[in-house]
Amino acid sequence: MREGEITRCAWVASGDLLMVEYHDREWGVPVHDDRKHFEFLVLEAAQAGLSWLTVLRKREGYRRAFDEFDPRRVARFTDKRLQRLVADPAIIRNRMKIESAVRNARALLAIQDEFGSFDAYCWRFVDGRPKVNHWRTSKEVPATSNESDAFSKDLKGRGFVFVGSTIMYAHMQAVGMVNDHLVDCFRHRALRRLG
Repeated sequence: MREGEITRCAWVASGDLLMVEYHDREWGVPVHDDRKHFEFLVLEAAQAGLSWLTVLRKREGYRRAFDEFDPRRVARFTDKRLQRLVADPAIIRNRMKIESAVRNARALLAIQDEFGSFDAYCWRFVDGRPKVNHWRTSKEVPATSNESDAFSKDLKGRGFVFVGSTIMYAHMQAVGMVNDHLVDCFRHRALRRLG
């Protein structure tokens, strides 16, 4: 590394500007907004079997297609609306993934009624504080954890779909419930202070 260069997590090595911006500004920043949580649930379900970069490139299309990730509006999507989304090239046109967003929006609203917010519900799985890990290499970063196993199981019991433990661990990383930036990444220390 040359003097003045910023060290980032290895998964950003491609240098793609969307990935760099996502890594530097969003990934691992604690989220306490239900719409943002819902956005990541939709996007992470869409990613299943695909690369995150593919999803990031379609993120604006998702924002438009899913009414800025307003779960109340998405929960009311009709079959006619779903049919239009399946034909929309701005998003990933997988009917099961699209239907999961509607089903999950409805389940999220039930959690809001029970817990006051989806955010309050989510953060219980890490006792209300980000879990800060100290990984040195990407190989050390797990795909799941005990917390993501519990999170996934509970969500499935509440009617959510596309919320396996791997997807929920990715969600926890994205919304800052887990700080999985490598210790030599410039974001690790910055986000540790937010916890």
